[in-house]
Amino acid sequence: MARVLAIMGSGETAPTMIKPHRYLFDRLGPPPVPAVLLDTAYGFQANADDISARAVDYFAASVGRTVEAVDLRRFDGSDPVALEAGLAKLARSRWVFAGPGSPTYALRQWAGTQVPALLADKLQHGGCIVFASAAALTLGRFTVPVYEIYKVGADPAWAEGLDLLGSIVGPEVAVIPHYDNAEGGNHDTRFCYLGETRLAHLEQLMPADGWILGVDEHTGCIFDLDARTATVVGNGTVTVRRRGTSAVLASGESVAIESLTVLASKKGPVSGAAPQATPAAGSAQPTVLHAEIRRIEEEFDRALEARDVADAVRAMLELDDTLEAWSGDTTQSDAGERGRAAMRRMVLRLGELATTGAQDPKAVVGGYVEAMLVERAAARDSKRYADSDRIRAALTGLGIELRDTPDGTSWELS
Repeated sequence: MARVLAIMGSGETAPTMIKPHRYLFDRLGPPPVPAVLLDTAYGFQANADDISARAVDYFAASVGRTVEAVDLRRFDGSDPVALEAGLAKLARSRWVFAGPGSPTYALRQWAGTQVPALLADKLQHGGCIVFASAAALTLGRFTVPVYEIYKVGADPAWAEGLDLLGSIVGPEVAVIPHYDNAEGGNHDTRFCYLGETRLAHLEQLMPADGWILGVDEHTGCIFDLDARTATVVGNGTVTVRRRGTSAVLASGESVAIESLTVLASKKGPVSGAAPQATPAAGSAQPTVLHAEIRRIEEEFDRALEARDVADAVRAMLELDDTLEAWSGDTTQSDAGERGRAAMRRMVLRLGELATTGAQDPKAVVGGYVEAMLVERAAARDSKRYADSDRIRAALTGLGIELRDTPDGTSWELS
């Protein structure tokens, strides 16, 4: 059986990762493949049940595979029967997925339990581990305590990780998902919300040969342990960084796993590497869903400008389908709220158009005006100038401006 470790920077339950997930499942053979969702990282959250349900639905509806959520949220001995049942399911599984939440919470729960050994066993004897976002942070020897640093204000310091990746690429590595995050707008939130200053400080706390594997959002790095290759999939890049010097692997690129450690061991500048600039104020790059929402809004605007109701409705339906497709994404983002706000704006503007009418007003009243002009011309030919003036006055009162010329009478809506 294949031995695979997949690290995803974010978007693990988004449309962007459907194809990689299908590929990973296919590596394990035809269904059914025992597959579990490990819920520890977000087990402290009040909406943990909802996160699990959405992820299970995503894999069933989008990936076409059955995944079972195991209840391993707490290891405090409060329910030993449930704990043993969850560990048994984890042991039998051939595909294990974990995603959002807190890396340090997960590590505290797993410490001293069977979980690290069960995960390592799959990488040694056969199976696939897919760790994304918060869970991805736990894979190296060093882990970033994201909540504590970014939310609470703790001084930057490493936490001890599972070091599952150490057996693959060697020791002293830290995995940083959300590597290209730009949600901060006017402040640097790259490198999983650390920013350049804090990441550089953490690098100084590493051993001399310590290095970082950075995985962009909506991007994955698939380690095939049998072929000894690392392949980049998805929308972004994977970065090997050591002491501020980076080498970047593009999506679709596949390299020998050993070449990652070679890149990480270089003492001088890495060929082709470029320093990463701090984003300027207000220069945040949109997420994939943000970009889709903006594209659809622009299509709606063009349709409304052309008074094309059918295309405007099509844009609204596409936005609804897009939001539904992304509803399983468990990452914490405001893109869903932005999408719903965009939909409300579209409804309002389409309602305003319904009030005035989508058709060109001149086309709507043109036949009536032309009929009145025929009657006015007949009155003038018969020298019934009073009738002609009354018709002109009536049309003017309705906002229709007449222009009499030697070639006839033209009109416009004023």
